[in-house]
Amino acid sequence: MTPTPAGPAAGLHESRLRSLPLIARGKVRDLYAVGPDRLLMVATDRLSAFDVVMGEPIPGKGELLTRLSLFWFSRLSGVVANHLTGDDPLTVVSPEDAVQVRGRSMLVHRLTPIPVEAVVRGYLAGSGWKEYREAGTVCGVRLPPGLGNAARLPEPIFTPATKAAAGDHDENIDFDRMVAIVGRDVAEQVRRISIDLYTTAAAHALARGIIIADTKFEFGFDPHGRIVLMDEVLTPDSSRFWPVEGYDAAVRAGANPPSFDKQSVRDWLEAVRVGGQPWDKRPPAPALPPDVVERTAASYREALDRLTGPATA
Repeated sequence: MTPTPAGPAAGLHESRLRSLPLIARGKVRDLYAVGPDRLLMVATDRLSAFDVVMGEPIPGKGELLTRLSLFWFSRLSGVVANHLTGDDPLTVVSPEDAVQVRGRSMLVHRLTPIPVEAVVRGYLAGSGWKEYREAGTVCGVRLPPGLGNAARLPEPIFTPATKAAAGDHDENIDFDRMVAIVGRDVAEQVRRISIDLYTTAAAHALARGIIIADTKFEFGFDPHGRIVLMDEVLTPDSSRFWPVEGYDAAVRAGANPPSFDKQSVRDWLEAVRVGGQPWDKRPPAPALPPDVVERTAASYREALDRLTGPATA
């Protein structure tokens, strides 16, 4: 695939650095090797929904994700160590590559990933709401009866998932399955750290008019076996953000609250018809209309402004 221009109007769908070897392309990030022990993570403007990468970039998205992740890594450093090296990404690329790196990249330590996504839910939504309606549980966690869509849970719950390859769907699992994959000690540490991260971040966000309904974290081991927070953290790509001002009315109506994430893309994809049939959530994705792209970009910008701004409540 030919990379789109790197200018802010067009967006960067795929990076092509000449000064570093490419290791992998994820759903959003391109990874480059920086020697044997560091990685350069370039956040493109790609967007995935239902685990399928859209063909249209969201202009400015990669920079917004990077700024928000850096904000949270700094704010949550007292809870768990993170993978940032503290060095400027521009120091490891050539001047010709700088335009694809500036403002959208993180230089990080190379870790051994823990192969389970650490999902924390404070509210009932998405796949959790679907499972609850069917079984009264979310990833094996029994919840009180009578909860409605988007209801706040009595306390945050840890609901892990296996990480899917590009084009595949993540699979929710229960805690016992996670123990079987990574061992009990690691599973319990990740659960405790994840809930601490969520609780700390949710309180910060709520004071700025945002409810963090759920989020996912990713962790890895450093060379000393220490658990380290990695990838992105608490962005609209990895979290479900709801504005406080629309929440109560939505709950009373049994509807999904408005959101600051990619929900507008999900909603459009749920309604679109391909060949007269609903899209089957398999690649290739239908082309996103310009108004959906712009609404999504605006949602990401507002989330960043609110979360990194002063408290309003």
